[in-house]
Amino acid sequence: MTAHPEAPETATATYVFAVGRRLDPAVLSGLTGLAAGFPVRGLTFGPLTAVVQHVPADEFTQEAWQERLSDRAELERCARAHHEVVTRAATCGPTVPLALATLYRGDDRARQALAEDTHRFAATLDRVEGHAEWGVKVWVPAAAPKRPETAAAPSLRGSGGAGRAYLERKRGLRQAREHHHERALRIAEDVDAALRRLATAARRLRPHTPEMTGEKNRVQVLNAAYLVTAVRERELRDAAETWRRRTGVDVEVSGPWVPYSFVGEG
Repeated sequence: MTAHPEAPETATATYVFAVGRRLDPAVLSGLTGLAAGFPVRGLTFGPLTAVVQHVPADEFTQEAWQERLSDRAELERCARAHHEVVTRAATCGPTVPLALATLYRGDDRARQALAEDTHRFAATLDRVEGHAEWGVKVWVPAAAPKRPETAAAPSLRGSGGAGRAYLERKRGLRQAREHHHERALRIAEDVDAALRRLATAARRLRPHTPEMTGEKNRVQVLNAAYLVTAVRERELRDAAETWRRRTGVDVEVSGPWVPYSFVGEG
């Protein structure tokens, strides 16, 4: 490893945020990145440019990363810093974001390793140019509306019609829950199918569980990402709003994002 000129006694590694074709160094000005005191900068390899930063090697070992990633607050800080750099770089043109914690033993090793993937990077940049990622989440109420209970459950022994009526009510509630679940799944499929027709590519992601979302009154039934050209972004938002009005479910649209969900394809 080579020492950073501003910190001659500190051994450094090279952290890579993203790869693109065009990079204006001015857009990276003022970014802290993952390590204060080390500028975020460009590193060319062939026709492409990586967005990189020197980081103190002893603070970014595999063991240090494992400890960092097990600390939720620290993980969120690193993820936000990584995303901020990628987003800023993407203002210069199509960008391939690299995974969190992509590290090499110096610039020369980073350049060599990245150059081996030049073909893949170039193909991905061609595919995402002129596109952005949009996220769509569909939520439904956590349970079907309950019928009001007019009386406590009767004893079934010798209760005659009252017992049968109680069992009918229970059966009806179970059927209502099943219908609610089936309808939720149909809506998720219909929304996804409609939005896929507007997208160049789409990915279904695992819906977040109530434990992850902290939501008690609604359930996520669709969590998807769509790669969309700029000219179709309005159509996607309008389509999501149409489905919200038509079905009464919550349809959340977020974006535009750097196409993280689509850089590993092809």
